[in-house]
Amino acid sequence: MTQQEILNILGDVRHPGKGDKSVIELGMVKGVEVEGNRVTVTLSFPKHRDPLTEYLVGSTRATIIRAFGEGIEAEVKTVVEEAPAAAKKKSLDLDFSQVSGVKHIIGVASGKGGVGKSTVAVNLAIALARLGFKVGLADADVYGPSVPVMTATEGQTPLAENDGDKEWIMPIEKYGVKWMSIGYFAEKGQALIWRGPMACNALKQMVLQVVWGELDYLLIDMPPGTGDIHISLVQDIPMEGAVIVTTPQTVALADVEKGVNMFLNPGISKPVFGLVENMAWFTPEEHPDEKYYIFGKDGGRKMAEEMGIDLLGQIPLVQSIREGGDQGEPVALGTRPDGLAFISLAEALSSKLG
Repeated sequence: MTQQEILNILGDVRHPGKGDKSVIELGMVKGVEVEGNRVTVTLSFPKHRDPLTEYLVGSTRATIIRAFGEGIEAEVKTVVEEAPAAAKKKSLDLDFSQVSGVKHIIGVASGKGGVGKSTVAVNLAIALARLGFKVGLADADVYGPSVPVMTATEGQTPLAENDGDKEWIMPIEKYGVKWMSIGYFAEKGQALIWRGPMACNALKQMVLQVVWGELDYLLIDMPPGTGDIHISLVQDIPMEGAVIVTTPQTVALADVEKGVNMFLNPGISKPVFGLVENMAWFTPEEHPDEKYYIFGKDGGRKMAEEMGIDLLGQIPLVQSIREGGDQGEPVALGTRPDGLAFISLAEALSSKLG
């Protein structure tokens, strides 16, 4: 085990927020010491805190142990230094021309899966369109794209236009909303088995390579959770802020704080416009005035108060919401109480953003 061998394998340690370049390419490796079965690597970070510091430290250590075996003692140290001016520029050549006509880019996120985030995102987009706004939605839930099913646009393939050496994607338009999803480019039932950096690049394409035109709102249905993909996406997309979706039960609320803190982290520093409590109560279709709090009562409201953020809306658990999503006819298209709940949510969000 030599210093050069260590440097060679560190080429596999990639920085998701720096164009998937390795720590070697980025000049982050400032020292490698080998003494017997002990390896010490020193990584350099710029003066401002990199939100992926812990990830890169762990990835570096794991890469060394994976290459040379469990008997190796691997230590990763970090140093902070001012980055040169040239290195402070974005490493990705991102083109923001297609979102220059968008007034508000809003992420719809959740701390965990299974809370109905995509259902809320799709219905919120339609509700905003019903209020007279120009709206688009980018389905960035790359491992579980659901927009094609929920809008009955499965099987449609977006057109592409060439402009010199660049290719632009035309969104699918339906219900007064412009839709884009990785699901339009995958075969039905095909699993998208992508590593993080590849998924990050695909998600950025779903936003930055699409001809959105003039929009009041572009909603981004983000993947659930708070991992590296989310950090990279939020840092490279000019997102104004986010809406967090949860359900009332404790197990979901426990992850809300993680989601909120991800956006408020100094390395990201994006406002959270409010919380949406989905499945707030169950209402039988034949008894529309009855409410059964099967997941607990006002959990989202209490969490919003504790965290000092607004509760933008409470969405009931109604069978028609699930049926509408499965049939490609979102309930926000109608005038029943469940549909009007999304109209109220859209009004609250648009009012907050002025």
